[in-house]
Amino acid sequence: MFLCYIEKAWHSEIFARGLKRFMKTCHIQGKTGKSTILVGESLHQLEYHIRGRRAVIITDDHLMDLYRQDFPGHPVIVIGCGEAIKTLDTVNRIYQQLVKLEADRSTLIVGIGGGIVCDITGFVASTYMRGMPFGFVASTLLAQVDASVGGKNGVNFGGFKNMVGVFNQPEFVICDMNLLRTLSKPDLSCGFAEIVKHAIIADADLFAYLEEHWPEALALEPDVIEKLVYDSVVIKAGVVGRDETEKGERRILNFGHTIGHAIEKTTGIPHGEAVSIGMVAASRIAVQQGLLPARDADRINTLLTNLHLPTRITGHRNAILSAMRKDKKREGNTIHVVLPAGIGRAVIQPVSLTDVEMITQGLF
Repeated sequence: MFLCYIEKAWHSEIFARGLKRFMKTCHIQGKTGKSTILVGESLHQLEYHIRGRRAVIITDDHLMDLYRQDFPGHPVIVIGCGEAIKTLDTVNRIYQQLVKLEADRSTLIVGIGGGIVCDITGFVASTYMRGMPFGFVASTLLAQVDASVGGKNGVNFGGFKNMVGVFNQPEFVICDMNLLRTLSKPDLSCGFAEIVKHAIIADADLFAYLEEHWPEALALEPDVIEKLVYDSVVIKAGVVGRDETEKGERRILNFGHTIGHAIEKTTGIPHGEAVSIGMVAASRIAVQQGLLPARDADRINTLLTNLHLPTRITGHRNAILSAMRKDKKREGNTIHVVLPAGIGRAVIQPVSLTDVEMITQGLF
């Protein structure tokens, strides 16, 4: 179950400075615990959420350089950056440092960073001493709207993404809008891809809002970006609250990911860019299946282009199709794909790989 509402951030520095802004809060009650997502809260208020407990912070060296002066005074474990460090070797090194710090089951683990830091932190906290409390300060748009929300924690193994992992809810997630201002344009676009995904599968009004306000979104206009993050969190929290361990409905969150993952694995382009192309491909399939009007597929393509996201990639077609044939959702010559049934609703349907190959001509 989940509950979302807007509460006054009486303890926040934005209130202390006399600014009339409100923190938006969303709760997920999962089998593994209750998670509170705080949209509009500040990194500077992290100590308030630690609440006097002993804590250890995990971050990457990029965030360490940018924001170390803003961290509260707790031990910090620094890891590298990039998908290549999301491994059991990194987890092992963190375990060793936790042992040296004499961390115990009451120690709070806090991940400050993007999706990779959140995934590793959640996995470490869920497995060290059979479980420790943990929370996140999500520093990227992609982490704020996706990776930090929902309780999926894992690392890569043998070249496969998130092969080893657990479902476990973070105690809290701080989404500080100010941290987004140090992101590169490609990093921002990757987050926008997930926001578009949420709108397509669950909220036609959010999609229309994006169509109207994409210039302000790219400029990180405060009211616009906060609304986009919050609305995305509400959508994902709702799905997770009804299907925490991905037995049914939660699978719609994979819209654009079946083809997207094959593109990402084959070409090495960023996750959000690969998902963007995957959404365009899935939209084409939905048009062919009679689920989506062609004009709505055009709207999706236009919005992604406006948000500086790619809608096609060339030179990798055979490798991408080969990767799709190895997908775990494949059954014989069919593969289960999330398809938009109009903007604001999605379904999961088997599609023949022959049809996928034919319909995606020109996209990759």
